[in-house]
Amino acid sequence: MNILPLRQALEEYLKERQLTRKFAKQKKILEENIFHPGLNVELLEPRHMHIYSFRIDRKYRAVFIFSKRETIEIIDINNHYQ
Repeated sequence: MNILPLRQALEEYLKERQLTRKFAKQKKILEENIFHPGLNVELLEPRHMHIYSFRIDRKYRAVFIFSKRETIEIIDINNHYQ
């Protein structure tokens, strides 16, 4: 799986919340196996839009789409409980 580079705003969001290392670890797992149970990948509502998320840690999730075949674009990182 190929993952596109993050936008600058998302990089800054990770740095501000000290999530850079956790994100890098989860990103590596995502590249190797999208179905890894530690990622807890979910198809978000409405399902027909094909937007997914994976766990960075217990509080934060990354939202992504498949932009091209075998290519993932992370479009948002957010607090899962807000």
